[in-house]
Amino acid sequence: MYQQLSWMLSLILVGLLAVIFIFIARLAATERVEYASIQKSAYQLRSKLFYLVLLIMIPVIGYSLTLLPYPSPSAGAQVSKTVNAVGHQWYWNIDDLTARVNQPVLYKVTSADVNHGFAIYDQTLNVIAQTQAMPGYSNDLKVTYTKPGVYKILCLEYCGLAHHAMISEITVTE
Repeated sequence: MYQQLSWMLSLILVGLLAVIFIFIARLAATERVEYASIQKSAYQLRSKLFYLVLLIMIPVIGYSLTLLPYPSPSAGAQVSKTVNAVGHQWYWNIDDLTARVNQPVLYKVTSADVNHGFAIYDQTLNVIAQTQAMPGYSNDLKVTYTKPGVYKILCLEYCGLAHHAMISEITVTE
């Protein structure tokens, strides 16, 4: 929902900017004005617009930070299992491709060769969790699936010629 709202708002603002730029370009093509005569008012307008954008963006950014999808880690929560996931060019080697609903799984993610992006997608292809897979380092990714189904694991970091083939699937049951 928020992604669609952001997308539509971005399209509207980009369209508005395009209209303003076209208007100014057409105006400048028909009417010649010396730079020095408009310099002071242009700088004042630029300052006012900067503070207006600042005034709008600080609350928007503050509000959007409260909506982050990252749950707070609970100290007492136990994982139901630990799964090792190793990225290779161009496949995933994952110990266990099954999980159960509402049972936390800890993925220990690393890479055997280059950087990869380990991303888990739900059935509507929204990212529900992601981390980096890096050679010589293991990242822990704790995931609790809330719905049964087939989840895809795709690489988010371009890793070479067959990057698009790095797909695995996790089956989540009740």
